[in-house]
Amino acid sequence: MSSPANAAAMPRVAVVGMYAFLIVSALFFLAPFLVILINSVKPMADIRSGNLLTLPSEITFEPWRIAWSSACTGLDCSGIKPGLWNSILITVPAVVISVLTGALNGYALAQWRSRFADWLMLFILIGLFVPYQAMLYPTVKILSGMGIFRSYTGIIFVHVVYGLPYTTLLFRNFYVGVPDEISRAARMEGASFLRTFWSVILPISTNIIVVVAILQFTGIWNDYLLGLIFAGNDNLPMTVQLTNIVNNSRSAAEPNVNMAAALLAAIPTLIVYFVSGRYFVRGIATGAVKG
Repeated sequence: MSSPANAAAMPRVAVVGMYAFLIVSALFFLAPFLVILINSVKPMADIRSGNLLTLPSEITFEPWRIAWSSACTGLDCSGIKPGLWNSILITVPAVVISVLTGALNGYALAQWRSRFADWLMLFILIGLFVPYQAMLYPTVKILSGMGIFRSYTGIIFVHVVYGLPYTTLLFRNFYVGVPDEISRAARMEGASFLRTFWSVILPISTNIIVVVAILQFTGIWNDYLLGLIFAGNDNLPMTVQLTNIVNNSRSAAEPNVNMAAALLAAIPTLIVYFVSGRYFVRGIATGAVKG
């Protein structure tokens, strides 16, 4: 039989092992980010010498300035700054519309007690799992017929439509677990369906709204293909601008500028996660993404 001292030591060993595993895992995933960060503040002389994994001989933020305001993206040499504003103007409305519409759809499906609701949910799931690359050509034809192809309105419309199956599924799964008594009480007070949804259901949906908004924001902000095809030359998002900077052939390659531009493109998503991270974890823990 083991002694009490040995029995007490075993949990401590397990805790130490768990923290060691978490630290090693964190370092593994942070390694590429640290390499990019270090090289984004290196002078080109250090990079040309092949010292990509060493600390810079001197720290310079000139690559960040160039990436922001003067790097060439094709014929335009105004940096990644225009792409940032385009991404904001595309992402914010698309996230707001897709989240609110998905919430309304999810609540309606959760309240609709019919076999047809299950069939409708099945078709929504089919739309969720069909690769959007397979729907690019029909989408181009539809938007061309509507007169919004390669426009600001068109790219927002595409992101909203492609995101609706996903947002509807998440909200529907969340609202199925909300007690029916809440909606019944609101209806007994004379509230309509929309009034119940807006005044009663949405205020108790903070966690799931944050979860869906973060997932939508990340997906839309990091999108490249849809922005390249549907946004138009005047509305190209930051990801397209970043690719144009990296692939620019007008001058010698500048890896430090490319890495600074990559970090500038990633900063908004990092801010969103840091600001609302606790709500994201809370939403997942309360079953926001459970079926």
